[in-house]
Amino acid sequence: MCRLQAISHPRRPRVMATPVVPGDLSAGGSWGGPDPRPEPKQLPELIRLKRDGSRLSEGDIQAFVRAVVDGSAQGAQIGAMLMAIQLRGMDLEETAALTRALAQSGQQLEWPEAWHQQLVDKHSTGGVGDKVSLVLAPALAACGCKVPMISGRGLGHTGGTLDKLESILGFTVTQSPEQMQGILEQVGCCIVGQSQKLVPADGILYAARDVTATVDSLPLITASILSKKVVERLSALVVDVKFGEAAVFPSRAQARELAGALVDVGTGLGLRVAAALTAMHKPLGRSVGHSLEVEEALLCMDGAGPSDLRDLVTRLGGALLWLSEQVGTPAEGADRLAAALDDGSARGRFEQMLAAQGVEPSLARALCAGTPARRRQLLPRAQKQEELLVPADGTVEQVRALPLARVLHELGAGRSRAGEPIRPGVGAELLVDVGQRVRQGTPWLRVHLDAPALSAPQRRALQGALVLSGRAPFAAPSPFAELVLPPSTNPQQ
Repeated sequence: MCRLQAISHPRRPRVMATPVVPGDLSAGGSWGGPDPRPEPKQLPELIRLKRDGSRLSEGDIQAFVRAVVDGSAQGAQIGAMLMAIQLRGMDLEETAALTRALAQSGQQLEWPEAWHQQLVDKHSTGGVGDKVSLVLAPALAACGCKVPMISGRGLGHTGGTLDKLESILGFTVTQSPEQMQGILEQVGCCIVGQSQKLVPADGILYAARDVTATVDSLPLITASILSKKVVERLSALVVDVKFGEAAVFPSRAQARELAGALVDVGTGLGLRVAAALTAMHKPLGRSVGHSLEVEEALLCMDGAGPSDLRDLVTRLGGALLWLSEQVGTPAEGADRLAAALDDGSARGRFEQMLAAQGVEPSLARALCAGTPARRRQLLPRAQKQEELLVPADGTVEQVRALPLARVLHELGAGRSRAGEPIRPGVGAELLVDVGQRVRQGTPWLRVHLDAPALSAPQRRALQGALVLSGRAPFAAPSPFAELVLPPSTNPQQ
């Protein structure tokens, strides 16, 4: 089996891939030798080739990405190619080629030599209530890391890290590479978006996937995630791959396939990468919606907040500290992350990051030092609130994330087309926990909305999200399921 050719990174040894997931990323293709340099093809021919199940050469893929960036590819052609990839798939070599082409579509980031071991990042495939990045980036910075996080906006029913941060007045996600380096020197972390300089091709494809039903394409997800991380020139990367009803991939087996592809392709591109499989059946934490999730992230950085959020932050951060060889075991790394949450140092880094990325220092200080009630006054709020009541006595067996996210999307918390504005104050607070015994007539959900009232169908959908049982109260399991590692890695727990 042929190995992926590694991208050569300055000051980093080449790493060659040993496949973790054998075979294709989808239905067609297999590993083979390097493609001969083809004659340039027109875009309709490239679309037809992939539509008919042929594999694209590296030159073909580069030509498509160039057309995306220079504007010669029409919107319909971009959508057609994305759908052809969705239906026909790409093998691992094609996916690596797409990742390289996306990464090379903009400026490459360069960091001081002394930072090499410190450069780490995390990415999530997207979930409901997933505010981990808001907490993890500053917590890692407090542990001595440099975190140049290039993040994204919401896809489908899932929320986007950039959208959440933009609910804070003045926060600017567009930063030049030079500005990013300055923020990393000063703070240790930044969270930015793609721009015309940083992975511009992926920014265009990312927005198009959201509105063309191609969000769940395995090769497109892999290339999108890894292209941004290749540009960052990291020492270590952890990808949080969600599975469950509200995730891109419902089954754990599908999520494991993506995790294996990310580890395999990422290793071939010179990244030390692991993938965590985490459950997304219920919302992460107790808040969903941009402003509400910022509040809950701050609560976590107070050393408090929901246990499932804290658990995931510390586990992912611990794995990163271990992968980058800053601690001896993932458990030791998790303890260091927990200490950064409890002693206020993570919250301090978050405050510095806000100020460095455009938030007035007085607002950043008030948000980070204020009480939960004060924080709510400083962030966008919806016009009204409605509470839903428990329909019968029982134990909360599950709170289904998908119907909750879909109703909030209808209320303005998500987008139906690229560039559409969102309502940052729209969201929901869970007033109960999975495993808790509840009584009929008590509130279980508080919805924040700008509409006059929830419609009858919306109320029915939300009430359907609450699943009750007759069993005894129980402790909710951690969302963390397993960690998929490069083949030669063996953690000492």
